[in-house]
Amino acid sequence: MSRLRGMILAGFCLGGAMLPLTGCAEFPDLDRAVPQAALTGPYPPLVPVEGLLAQTEEPRIEDQEDEALAARAAALKARAARLKAN
Repeated sequence: MSRLRGMILAGFCLGGAMLPLTGCAEFPDLDRAVPQAALTGPYPPLVPVEGLLAQTEEPRIEDQEDEALAARAAALKARAARLKAN
C-alpha cells in the first residue's frame, strides 16, 4: 500500500511541476486567421458539380495493375486469416 501511495504522490508532484509549463505555450491569434475581406465579402458563387467532375482525369489503372491489386488483396486476406487463427 505504501508503494501505491508513493506512486500516486509522485504523479501529483510531476503533474504539479508540469502545470506551470502550460502557460509558456504561444497560441495563434485566431481572430487574424481569416482576413477581414473574407468575413465581410460576398458569399462565393456556387458552381454545378458536373463541370468540376468533367475536369477530372480518367482513372489510370491498367489491366496488369488490376491483377496485381487483386493478388495483393488476396495476400492481405490470407495474412489476416493467419493472424486471426493465432
